[in-house]
Amino acid sequence: MSDVGAGILGFVGMSALAGVLVTAAVTPALAVTGMAANNSITMFENLPGYLEIGELAQKSTIYAMKPDGTPSPMAWFYDDNREEVAFDYISQYLKDAAIAGEDPRFYDHGGIDIAGTVRGALSTVLDKGTQGGSSITQQYVKNVLVANDMAKATTDEERTEAWEKHTRTSVDRKLKEMRYAIAVEKEYPKDEILRGYLNIAGFGGQIYGVQTAASYYFGTNAKDLSLAQAASLIAIVNSPEEFRLDYPDDELNGAATVVDGETVPYARNKERRDYILKKMLDEKKVTQEAYDAAVAEPVAPKITEPSSGCQASKVYAYFCDYVTWEIKNKLDDPETKDVNEGARMLERGGLDIYTTIDMEMQSESYKAVHDNVPTSAEGINIGGSAVSVEVGTGRILAMAQNTVYNVDPDVSGDGYDAVNYNASIDYGSSHGFQPGSTFKIFTLGQWLNEGHSVNESVDAKKRSNWGTFQDSCDGPKDAGDWDPRNDEGNSGGFQTALYNTVTSQNTGFVAMAKQLDLCGIKKTASGLMSAGRADGKPLGEGVDENGDRIPFGPSAVLGTEEVAPISMATAFAAVAGGGKSCTPIAIDSITKADGEPVEVPKSTCTQAVTADVAAGMNYALQRVMTDGTGRSSRQYMDTSDTPMIGKTGTTDDAWATWMSGASSKVATVVGVYNVTGFVNLRDTYFDAGQAASLRHNIWPRIMDVANRKYPGSDFPEPKQEYLSTPMAAVPSVLGLAPEAAQKALEQAGFGWTMDGEVDSSQPKGTIGSQSASGQAPRGSTISLKTSRGNQSGVPDVTGMQADLAEAALSAAGFRVERNEEDTNDPTKVGFVISQSPGSGENAKAGSKVTIVVGRLEDGGGGNSPGDG
Repeated sequence: MSDVGAGILGFVGMSALAGVLVTAAVTPALAVTGMAANNSITMFENLPGYLEIGELAQKSTIYAMKPDGTPSPMAWFYDDNREEVAFDYISQYLKDAAIAGEDPRFYDHGGIDIAGTVRGALSTVLDKGTQGGSSITQQYVKNVLVANDMAKATTDEERTEAWEKHTRTSVDRKLKEMRYAIAVEKEYPKDEILRGYLNIAGFGGQIYGVQTAASYYFGTNAKDLSLAQAASLIAIVNSPEEFRLDYPDDELNGAATVVDGETVPYARNKERRDYILKKMLDEKKVTQEAYDAAVAEPVAPKITEPSSGCQASKVYAYFCDYVTWEIKNKLDDPETKDVNEGARMLERGGLDIYTTIDMEMQSESYKAVHDNVPTSAEGINIGGSAVSVEVGTGRILAMAQNTVYNVDPDVSGDGYDAVNYNASIDYGSSHGFQPGSTFKIFTLGQWLNEGHSVNESVDAKKRSNWGTFQDSCDGPKDAGDWDPRNDEGNSGGFQTALYNTVTSQNTGFVAMAKQLDLCGIKKTASGLMSAGRADGKPLGEGVDENGDRIPFGPSAVLGTEEVAPISMATAFAAVAGGGKSCTPIAIDSITKADGEPVEVPKSTCTQAVTADVAAGMNYALQRVMTDGTGRSSRQYMDTSDTPMIGKTGTTDDAWATWMSGASSKVATVVGVYNVTGFVNLRDTYFDAGQAASLRHNIWPRIMDVANRKYPGSDFPEPKQEYLSTPMAAVPSVLGLAPEAAQKALEQAGFGWTMDGEVDSSQPKGTIGSQSASGQAPRGSTISLKTSRGNQSGVPDVTGMQADLAEAALSAAGFRVERNEEDTNDPTKVGFVISQSPGSGENAKAGSKVTIVVGRLEDGGGGNSPGDG
């Protein structure tokens, strides 16, 4: 009957007749279950006749680009580890083994093998166990239905339900598969159905499709399998968990058999393999000689573990993790608000993802970090990270950290961490770190924004009464008893913004901020970083342990906001790039398995500060590298002739230390810090040296590679207005109380010093003298002295009769010395011609005033006044 049935189907080739024959064939089974034949025929005809074949889930690959431009695989991701291949890429042995072992009449029937179906149905109904009978087309249909529902599943429960729905034994499921199988045979050629089947079939665990199975089990390609290997793979399809080849000694999984007390590995697979080989011989697909050789060949898998996930990429692990977050965060459909679409595309979409990473820079970054910062250390949860960004594009060129990437929740601590220290909370769960003095660049930027010069001075004396700071966002901020100190312990003074930057003076930057708008500093920081806090909140929106908001106050200018290193790298790239801040990106392009491009996240560039302000900032930050704290890194560089900007940073008690900087082409930020806990890095030593100094070992190595690959150029010269010392009117404070005088000078933008006492006619204790009046450089220091109150103004006696003048001066408390001077003017004889000190000048009581009286020259005529 089976040959006759198959012959009729092959001859007629019509789905309608096939449907009737199939229904008739399964009628005995239906009858046993109590279903009437007429009902079954009606039900069969009413089943849908079109099968939608969705795209198969395939593994996605993340690539780095080699220097020659060719891609290098970094990591793979998959729900189903599958690589779909063309029909011609599949070994003929595989095709013949599949047909001989699963469906010998595949090329003859119209989708259903009648004999096999009847045999399988009767066996199932009569409780003789489930017996094969499904054609290759039916098996393909079942796998397609499973794959279609799996593609829609978003939870483990939904995935389990999808599997059980299409694999549980039932007449209804079988009838549906038959109906679809007939429809598939009408629409697709046999070779296409066989190709689809071999690409979708499961081979145990997450291994799907013959290409991935060939690679995993035998370390080769589907087109290169030997006869014995091909038969072993097809054997697995019949019962994947029973016949898989990666459990050689596991009896429970059917991989091994005990013979004479000894475990024989792969015995079940070999038994099924040899059965398939015999079927191939019977179908004349192999010769007797080939058959004998294959049967004699032992089952010898070469298990090649797939490199799944970022853990396998080691050097690139944390960058790889960043890429996955980029996809999950940015590729979700905004219209459907499907938050899982990006993840599903990564794990099922067969994507080829080409990244921005520079392999040479990444290699050096990884080595530099790991050569200096241990993965773990006793007594400290030590972290070290480095990230480099291309100026003007936002492309991430390198990203490394000291720990070993591992996402296994059972493996944590001791140097293992899945948290990406370089990124923000949306890209790996990090809450960031305090950047310390590297944050001062934003106050420098706002200083220039508001019209100040780098050569303008501020009163940077250490004090605990900083008073009120202006904030146009949240209102004035009272500093209270805040008493910041300078890292090197000095008490500050009147210092220029340039000096404050080069030497990283805390009190200097607080004094600068005192003259600025805190809201402006905050906006400048957010703009240059293209980000806020690392926890995803805007700057000034952090909360303390009680949940209370921590506003952006005066202390924030010294780097107390927790930010992501990549945000600081973005900021330095912006300053180096003329003030244009570009959001970081990790992906250059993505293509689907069919070659269709996928739109990738683009960098968004905005002008955070003007090019002129950026030039002024670069002027000061270059001096940091040549004359200031950045020399500790620059001195170790082979490419120190490349113009570079930079800024160091150390937080309170050296819990975190930073080296940040850039050329005109690449920005790099390096940090060494406590991930949790509070250990002073200046008191902590590793094999590479003092923990607080390790940043200066790492940063130069990375930037040397960057400077060789991406040669930097000179930075633009700043406008003179950002370099000149601006002049301002100095208010007169003579006669004012010292406090009032100091306040008046500060409000006018000047500093002051109290330099003792002076003889003065001003009231005692008031300001008796000041060193400058009229115009003076803004921010310069005015010397003040208090009056002893022991002087008075000398009366004006010029032109008075000599005796009267002397009487007036004596009455004012002065001693008088009279001198004479010849004159031809009779009106001046006996009168005061001049006096010293002059009229209105101050002189100490009892001091001498000299008057000069006119005397008639010899030979003169006339009477002198007063002569009687």
